[in-house]
Amino acid sequence: MKNMQGSLLRSVGTVRNYEAALTRVAEHMREARLGALAEITPDTATAYLRQRALAVGQKTLDMERQAIQSMMRHVTGQLGERETLEVIKSTASQSRSTPGQPTLGRRLSEESRLYTREQVGLIAARQTSHNALATEIAYASGLRAHELLTLQRTHKQLADERPAHEQKFSGIREGSISYTVRGKGGLVREIRIPTPLARRLEALRLAEPRRVTDRGVHYRQHYDLGGGQPWSKSFGAASKTALGWSKGAHGLRHTYAQERMKVLQRTLHFEEAKRVVSQELGHFRPEITDTYLR
Repeated sequence: MKNMQGSLLRSVGTVRNYEAALTRVAEHMREARLGALAEITPDTATAYLRQRALAVGQKTLDMERQAIQSMMRHVTGQLGERETLEVIKSTASQSRSTPGQPTLGRRLSEESRLYTREQVGLIAARQTSHNALATEIAYASGLRAHELLTLQRTHKQLADERPAHEQKFSGIREGSISYTVRGKGGLVREIRIPTPLARRLEALRLAEPRRVTDRGVHYRQHYDLGGGQPWSKSFGAASKTALGWSKGAHGLRHTYAQERMKVLQRTLHFEEAKRVVSQELGHFRPEITDTYLR
């Protein structure tokens, strides 16, 4: 996997996830006496995935399928460049319930992770200054935890060329400063930070970028700002202190999505507004944004 990093696999995070997935596959192969990982065939892989579908959720199952598929295409040659493994649906989260009654898993998955502006303020007030500013920026710009570690001005780190709706950032262009972050899949996208927050951020610019590691991934950080797992933990602890509960720092992206949808739907139809929000959040497919709108 590491040999493919930077060429076939652009994201360090993807490499790490694939390595973890293939480790699980190798352990299964060994326990079931099915041979070495490099000997796995399409039929063996499908049988493995069908068995895993009984025990793990769809996200884990898809990651393992993609990791096996990548290995079989680029390392063992068991699959051609355009060949794919069968997509297996997970049944692990399904449970018996009364007809018409949603399962607990479904109810939990549909629960909103929204924070209000007032709640965000209460949380930030209970964090250290560098974590509090990170919380305010994540709320205002819809950032993931690790993206806070990758902030740069657009003239320092150019955004990748991606489709951009003419209404992208409409209503927030004025009174904001353009930055870029590196998101999932290595995508570098433009974001907007309100000018008052940007001024506070620039006051924390490091004389020299520093190397930080978060969840096994290395970043070059240009600001003395909270981010990554330490910031997420800080957010959760502050939320429980301030509110008595926490929906996780990722809930700030849900808040951003829903607040932007309200603004955009004043002039756009729902699906078009969702496409704009998807671009602003750095989603590769608009339908992913549906989860953020519950």
